[in-house]
Amino acid sequence: MTRQMTGAQMVVQALIDQGVDTIFGYPGGAVLPIYDEIFQQTEIKHILVRHEQGATHAAEGYARATGKPGVVLVTSGPGATNAVTGLTDALMDSIPMIVLSGQVPTFMIGNDAFQEADTVGITRPCTKHNWLVKETDKLGDTIHQAFHVATNGRPGPVLVDIPKDVQFAKGSYVGPQQADTKHYAPRVKGDIDAITALAELMEKAQRPILYTGGGVINSGDAATQLLRELAKATGFPVTSTLMGLGCYPASGPQWLGMLGMHGLYEANMAMHDCDLMINIGARFDDRITGRVDAFSPKSKKAHIDIDPSSINKVIHVDIPIIGDVGHVLEDLLRIWKSRGRKTHKEGLAKWWTKIEEWRAVRCLSYKNSETVVKPQYALQRLEALTKDRKDRYITTEVGQHQMWAAQYLGFDEPNRWMTSGGLGTMGYGLPASVGVQVAHPDALVINVAGEASWLMNMQEMGTARQYDLPVKQFILNNERLGMVRQWQELLHANRYSHSWSEALPDFVKLAEAFGAKGIICSDPADLDDAIRDMLAHDGPVVFDCLVEKHENCFPMIPSGAAHNEMLMGDASTEDAIDTKGAVLV
Repeated sequence: MTRQMTGAQMVVQALIDQGVDTIFGYPGGAVLPIYDEIFQQTEIKHILVRHEQGATHAAEGYARATGKPGVVLVTSGPGATNAVTGLTDALMDSIPMIVLSGQVPTFMIGNDAFQEADTVGITRPCTKHNWLVKETDKLGDTIHQAFHVATNGRPGPVLVDIPKDVQFAKGSYVGPQQADTKHYAPRVKGDIDAITALAELMEKAQRPILYTGGGVINSGDAATQLLRELAKATGFPVTSTLMGLGCYPASGPQWLGMLGMHGLYEANMAMHDCDLMINIGARFDDRITGRVDAFSPKSKKAHIDIDPSSINKVIHVDIPIIGDVGHVLEDLLRIWKSRGRKTHKEGLAKWWTKIEEWRAVRCLSYKNSETVVKPQYALQRLEALTKDRKDRYITTEVGQHQMWAAQYLGFDEPNRWMTSGGLGTMGYGLPASVGVQVAHPDALVINVAGEASWLMNMQEMGTARQYDLPVKQFILNNERLGMVRQWQELLHANRYSHSWSEALPDFVKLAEAFGAKGIICSDPADLDDAIRDMLAHDGPVVFDCLVEKHENCFPMIPSGAAHNEMLMGDASTEDAIDTKGAVLV
């Protein structure tokens, strides 16, 4: 049955019908009818951010911590254009998000009206799909379609642009059950013949590896459990992309750590030398592969992905399997078990012996200091003091601190690690931590940050304070654009062109100005007590941890190098190591 209501009422009703409990937004003239309806209801909580980019990242954090789509409401023109970065970030990292944007009235579109922008045109490349709704009768159906597209198949962001006159006008509202969503039906079941062929390769493989990505987490808890069952049953080693951390427990015996540009030596070497690579929900991005023509040259490759466009896009594979990770793993386990649960036990034992040799390199070793806080040490202590908290969620900004966090913090469960992977968006972590804390009010939410990245969206501390969100901002302050400076040192002969600021704020005073607690620490001997002080405070905290200014993040695959050509820093040798342990020039 349809009901008559205004377009603004339809927006709110559609969100309620979709089970939305939280919106992140910022009002403006083109969405005031919707905000008026929000004011008159109690089922949806609205979080007033301080910038529309902050709204999108908060929605991303909410989505990744809950598995539900994040919802954003912004006004026309600059409200929508400010959301573009978050939309692109969500598209790159496959995060379900619905952005509702206001638009000038339909009769003014194209007249360069006040706060008019071609929002649909601008956001077409950075959304899964977008809509401009010119008829109120179509608004409810369109919003339900938007949720369907955002959450089915490979998740991603969508945008619905709603002119102001459509919000005022009355029309017929249809509920989710009556919405036309049949036109988008992604394939979820994998081809059984291809899955059987993969099971056969698993039986013969002597040097297999499970290469996992964010697609495992996006598929849901069942997929995570199936992956863990597969790993345990086969004894195969497991590695993960930055986005997949937590899909297999970091404390698990078969965990090799993250792979890629700043991945662990043993993970990258195993990927290079394996004879069977099973890619489960990852996309062979450039931070993983290094030089494509030298990537894992000895292996048969299988790729499980729900997105057909990801198959053979970067790396040609022998067994492509299009389907949802959970469904495919379920069938793979069933078929492999029915064939006798066979593995090449002798080859697998030798493979693990080789992996232990690579582990013995201890690639995350570093030279600690008694006088200055090393960033690695700061994160090791943060891990030691929080790892037993079952309710711990970590967000990050982007840069060296992000990679150190991925290396030194362990995640045994999915949806506990929120970071900007594909786009590498500085300013992501603080608003993302706000979104996570909104989703889990009683949890411990820590944003691992660099001072430069944190400053990009520091205004969202006001949001945290307004809504009593006890987010902890753990800033590794090296007074540098750390990753930029590292590349300038290694690739540009120490020419540090504009890679640090000489006018940083006093972060303790800045925290206090926002009504939060500020903590500063520069002595390693004081670090544990300072972290405990941060954890004990029941409100938002800004922790200014002054760290070694020119510490580099290793291991590192240099630009243009193969993925087994890693700079190792202090861990083994200060030069690079190739597959035979020789020093690279």
